Amino acid sequence: MANQPSVEEAVERARRAQEDRIAAIRTVAQARQSLADVREQTARELAELQEQIAQRIRQAEQEDVRAYNAAVTAGWTPAELKKIGFPEPEKKQRARRRSTRRTATSTAAKDAPSPSPEQVTEPAPEPVGANHE
Repeated sequence: MANQPSVEEAVERARRAQEDRIAAIRTVAQARQSLADVREQTARELAELQEQIAQRIRQAEQEDVRAYNAAVTAGWTPAELKKIGFPEPEKKQRARRRSTRRTATSTAAKDAPSPSPEQVTEPAPEPVGANHE
């Protein structure tokens, strides 16, 4: 007959088995938390890096527009530049509009009603077969 452990021995064996299992769970939990922390940190780093890259591209595009505009100012036409191999920049710099004071005449011209289609007169078509001699 096998030697049966006492109640205290049985409880102690069970406690050691549980402690080993709990230690394994603790290790898994720590690894998962570490993974989550690394993912969060690398996501922040990636966003920062993407912003730095986008800024570098914007700066290069701005310089490209400046150089192209300088070539046009120097006398090259856009058609000539395109023929050489330099089409207009993809990110064409938009001209900033200066605010101007509205004058009475410009305001009146803008406020004047536009003619309706019935009011617009077009030249009458010439008769078919008319001589133009």
